[in-house]
Amino acid sequence: MDVNRNDMLSELASDAVLERGDFVMQATAQLARFLDRNRERIGVLGGLTLIDDEPDYLSIAPDCTFRVRTRYEDPDSGEWVSETEIVETASELIELYNPAEVFQAFAEAAREAAGLAAEPTATDDLLGTAGVPPEETFGLGVDDAYAGAADEWAAGQPVVADADDDESAALALYNLALDFQERSQANEARIIDQFEEAVARLSAQLGDLIIVDDDDERLILTVTGRFRAEVLPEEGDGRWRELTEPEDLVEFYDPTDVFGDLADTLAEAFPSLAPELAEEGVEGESADEGEEAEEAEEEGTADGEADEAREDGQRP
Repeated sequence: MDVNRNDMLSELASDAVLERGDFVMQATAQLARFLDRNRERIGVLGGLTLIDDEPDYLSIAPDCTFRVRTRYEDPDSGEWVSETEIVETASELIELYNPAEVFQAFAEAAREAAGLAAEPTATDDLLGTAGVPPEETFGLGVDDAYAGAADEWAAGQPVVADADDDESAALALYNLALDFQERSQANEARIIDQFEEAVARLSAQLGDLIIVDDDDERLILTVTGRFRAEVLPEEGDGRWRELTEPEDLVEFYDPTDVFGDLADTLAEAFPSLAPELAEEGVEGESADEGEEAEEAEEEGTADGEADEAREDGQRP
């Protein structure tokens, strides 16, 4: 009976751990998308103080890093000490704050900074704020829901201009290609950003990883989980360009290549991760050694034949 009970508790704990990890990943991705969409606004605003309730304090800087203040009692002096910690990633913040509280803090801080009243919550308050008399309201049916979804889908579709001749068709195609290039780079940037958020804790244990180190480029996964690169563009007049944001990275790197090169770097540093690659390397070296030995043997045979020919020519 006790054994079964312990098994059930163990399975319950394991399931809870998996669900927590899944929740943290989804919440991290959601917060990362929110920050990505509003990164420019936050930078222009110069950051925001989100929570300022003693002793709880949370703010976001213009570069979208967070400041968290902790307060604890010094065991030696007995005095309360406050410390401010920099939180660089969304995944770290999710470990400290409930995601719902973070978004609510953003909403309240933005409204307060704009001098607006508190957000209405009750139905009457919402209608009053909008200036709509209750008698003029109506319910939303299924058709309205489908219409809203259709409008949202249509808003995301590309605008294709009409073409009457070859030149106008080429122009429309040119603009469409640029539009989809921007969309593709935006999607790639989001992928890199999501990877950076997910890998933050692991990078803290491994330290900086040099992925590419060539004469004209250098790509590193830093200890904070962020990619940093330096490239020497052909049109840069010999000046190096530093890439610190996902949007900048995708101008020069394909995420598929970045992740593949990172995997290769880890496999080289830790051969146990991919033993088949290490075996291939050994086989390759053995093959090279065999070819070198065969070439040496052929050279030795040729030298021996040449010596015999010279000896034959010296005989009377």
